[in-house]
Amino acid sequence: MEDRLIFEKSREGHCGCALPGLDVPAKKVAEMIPAEMLRETEPALPEIGEVEAVRHFVNLSHKNIGVDTNFYPLGSCTMKYNPKINETLAVLPGLLRLHPYQPEELSQGMLELMYLLGEYLKEISGMPAITLQPAAGAHGELAGVLMMRAYHLDRGENRTKMLIPDSAHGTNPASTAICGFKPVEVKSDDRGNVDLDDLRTKCDEDTVGLMLTIPSTLGLFDEGLPEIAKILHDKGSLLYMDGANLNAIMGILRPGDAGVDVMHFNLHKTFSTPHGMGGPGSGPVAVAAHMADFLPVPMVAKTGDGYHLDYEVPKTIGRVKTFYGNVNVMVKAFAYILSLGPEGVRRVSEVAVLNANYLMEKLKKLYFLKYDRRCMHEFVLSGSRQLKESGVRTLDISKRLLDLGFHPPTNYFPLIVDEALMVEPTENESRETLDSFVEALAQIARESESEPETVKSAPRNMPVRRLDEVRAAKQPVMRWKP
Repeated sequence: MEDRLIFEKSREGHCGCALPGLDVPAKKVAEMIPAEMLRETEPALPEIGEVEAVRHFVNLSHKNIGVDTNFYPLGSCTMKYNPKINETLAVLPGLLRLHPYQPEELSQGMLELMYLLGEYLKEISGMPAITLQPAAGAHGELAGVLMMRAYHLDRGENRTKMLIPDSAHGTNPASTAICGFKPVEVKSDDRGNVDLDDLRTKCDEDTVGLMLTIPSTLGLFDEGLPEIAKILHDKGSLLYMDGANLNAIMGILRPGDAGVDVMHFNLHKTFSTPHGMGGPGSGPVAVAAHMADFLPVPMVAKTGDGYHLDYEVPKTIGRVKTFYGNVNVMVKAFAYILSLGPEGVRRVSEVAVLNANYLMEKLKKLYFLKYDRRCMHEFVLSGSRQLKESGVRTLDISKRLLDLGFHPPTNYFPLIVDEALMVEPTENESRETLDSFVEALAQIARESESEPETVKSAPRNMPVRRLDEVRAAKQPVMRWKP
């Protein structure tokens, strides 16, 4: 019964709510809304009682794998545990009931929170200026690249190309193209660093900059970072840091001190807001002093004992988000940073790196590791050995992990590793959990040798079996029909 759709449980006349009687004169909807905006037929909503509705959705939630129920080592996504106290703080009446049109003098508490959050992020990044407006990491990239464009145009330079490492996040070339630049790929060397010779060849006076993920999507800290910054700056180019992997270095390295000109944060990843399936997110962008005049408006500024919204940024690229950004996410990030303190912020990164290296050393005996060196917060295994020996693919391994109670790592990314399995344990997981994950992958490695069909036919214990992914992509069913 609980596996039925909610529409199949619907019974005419059932209702899950009781509304109070009107205490104002009744009016027909048609008298208040233009005819062209009214539906011709009622929406096909299920009719079901409150108890049945609650049970239906609670049961559905138990079919999902999430951070609160299972180990979730989704590489490059930093799916860490989100302290529930942050959720409680974010819905305090004084914060939740604020309206964006409320006068500044009646919004001093929130403005102070945003100002202080910006100050903390500036300290973590080593940058002197920041905007909190962007709504997510990719949106932060867009804002950052727009500022880079404005910087060059202000200098009378109409540069046209952006350098992108071959291990980059897919949003990097997308943000570049949206801003009208040509993405140019830079190769990795045999240690997973940016190939400095290739960078020197491709970096010239037409180069806007390089979008570098630090640590990279291979989970590696680029050993050539100082030289990368020098090569770019010698040509008048800028170094952009994709901050999606900041969870490995915060409190240890300040990107601004390493020559980074622009960087974005992912508050929803590094600073702990539940995310996925499109949100919610927040992507503040910090910049070096020579980029500060191009920041979006408004900025939150402090004057004397008060705070206000500052629209007087000389060469601003304008507003990039309605109102002031995703404030709810900012509240959670602010609470997270305050609860940790400076030592705790650093400890997060240290334990994340420790957990990743512990797993990597255990698992590289079972799966191929292309870049066998000290990793940061994540690492990239490969199922190529299993594919060659028994025809078991990375996708099969991931489906089998679902049967064993674990969310799979990221599959087939980055593209420069064949049959990639990208593992990020974060700082939250205990040694016992990590050992259980190792044993699950060891079991799958054994099964791949002795009974590969068990792996290839997974999952076997989930609500649905293996789906036809090609058909699902080509023929998505978006509506339910009785």
